[in-house]
Amino acid sequence: MFSLFKKDPTKKLNKLLSIKLKEAMEAQRKGDIRTYSQLTFEADQIDKQIIEIEQKNTQA
Repeated sequence: MFSLFKKDPTKKLNKLLSIKLKEAMEAQRKGDIRTYSQLTFEADQIDKQIIEIEQKNTQA
């Protein structure tokens, strides 16, 4: 009944993922490959968290 008022935990992570990917793209365009690599790594970690949360939700 109260699940209607629960916040979606993946919504915040998806927004953060989008920001990281945008920053990575901008770093790549500037030629800063080291920053690009770091940001894509962080984005990958966020993506793994999202997948893990979604799998938990489908199992429950």
